[in-house]
Amino acid sequence: MKATQESLSKEYHESGAWSDVPLDALFGKTAAEHPDRLALVDAPDRETWTGGTPRQLTYAEADREIDRLAAFYNTVGLTADHVIGVQAPNTVDTVIAVLAALRADLIVSPLPLHWRQKNVLEALNSIGAKGFIAADRVETREVGAAARDVAADLFSLRFVFGLGKDVPDGLIELGPMLAEMGDDLQFSPSERPDPADHTATICWSRSGEENVPVTRCHNHWTSAAQMVVHEAHIKDASTVVLPYSLSGLTGLGGGLVPWLMTGGTLHLHHPTSLANLAAHANEVDADVVMTPGPLAQTLDRKLTNSKTSLLAAWNIAAPHPTTFVARRRLVDLHLADEFALVAKARGPSAKMKPTALGKHNGPNGCESGPALLEIAVTDEVDDHPPTLLVKGPMVPEVGWRTINGDQRRVRWEGTGYLNTNIKVELVDDGLAGFGIPGQYALGTGNLETIDRIYSSYPGIREAAAFIVEDAVLGARMYAALVPDPGHVPDAGAFFAYLDAEGVDLAKIPHRVLILQSLPRNDDGTICRERLTMRTQRLPAAVA
Repeated sequence: MKATQESLSKEYHESGAWSDVPLDALFGKTAAEHPDRLALVDAPDRETWTGGTPRQLTYAEADREIDRLAAFYNTVGLTADHVIGVQAPNTVDTVIAVLAALRADLIVSPLPLHWRQKNVLEALNSIGAKGFIAADRVETREVGAAARDVAADLFSLRFVFGLGKDVPDGLIELGPMLAEMGDDLQFSPSERPDPADHTATICWSRSGEENVPVTRCHNHWTSAAQMVVHEAHIKDASTVVLPYSLSGLTGLGGGLVPWLMTGGTLHLHHPTSLANLAAHANEVDADVVMTPGPLAQTLDRKLTNSKTSLLAAWNIAAPHPTTFVARRRLVDLHLADEFALVAKARGPSAKMKPTALGKHNGPNGCESGPALLEIAVTDEVDDHPPTLLVKGPMVPEVGWRTINGDQRRVRWEGTGYLNTNIKVELVDDGLAGFGIPGQYALGTGNLETIDRIYSSYPGIREAAAFIVEDAVLGARMYAALVPDPGHVPDAGAFFAYLDAEGVDLAKIPHRVLILQSLPRNDDGTICRERLTMRTQRLPAAVA
């Protein structure tokens, strides 16, 4: 299924930004040329956070598994453009499952790991998913059992597959199933024209009041990854350590697709601590390591290989970056939620460069290269900050089939730009990254939406979510609660309420602060800056 207008598709192909090679074919090309090269490696501590023993596969071994699983999808009745959801952590099995789905011409919808059953059900129902792949567990969460319950409530969901060791009854366990069928599964590739122009994924924007489906074709992904590969100077056959899950633009556009384009070795990592990430990167002598931007300086000091390149990912919820001189190549990766990314090498300067308005071109920023992204902003209205506008070969489509995109705040403008509705801060020479610190919560919607969730707790008159800088994570979300007169809320009961309501994990606050009233701005809106300043002065808050 093609979602991009034919005129735009033609323009992108003629510019050289788009090609005719889909993502799974990138893998197949390396498998044909370097069959014995190591392709995928599980984290050595895999068994501590999900089921199954660590695995590693060469390109030839992985390509055979991808072929057999793609044939299995087709055999059970999943056909071209059927949507299959995936909620699983960074393992070899997950990568194989995703690439096999793409090879079978399916559309993959990777779901955030922190989403609970309610979020998963709403998302899969809204896009008419026919299949769902879930891990047995992620740390202490029984993801597989939740997937089984989703299937019971979703009539359109025909197949639910399980990955891992302890897959619950009711799920089709992929590993043993493929082993039983053996070589009887033979994959026959389709011959549809322009395969790279067809929709590959439906990811989820979580920066607004509601989750917005964001569709990308194969070429959208390679356009985004081109900027990362060229700016970070990722060479062919590089060793890459990826600590981000494969659920959005960071993990896929910044990690998985650059690996596919350069045919290297992907070491999958589940983040538990910065020390663990550094040890993993040092053990495999990594050429490239991704890290949250706020942790880049600390990780830079812990790495032993001076030739390792750091990809520092800055999302719209990240605080302003610190100024430091890196010991190795540092590339800042600015992510505008699920809509666009910009990669910029820090260079000898200790400061991060502003993100320029206008066109961002291909290889090494050369003006002669194809424009991969064009950035603009809306006009400021009544002292409200401008919002981010993007267009170009990497910018996805918004909306999916039954979902009415006209009713969403994320929309296409008459000028051809996608209005992301992400508030940005203008500085000399461009933007201070994407987003404004304190305006967004990490991995979820805007703070006003979360206010309503907190204030729904019985006995609470009003509530506010706010951001507090954290030395380890960069930022944490807190809750300020104002109780009804005569009511003394219990923090433990508040957390239990959020859990019982199925609130996704990213919206559960780190700590709770009880106040008599919320500070207000002159216009009556909540002054979150004062809440943040007050909390950062406190030695501890109610937990």
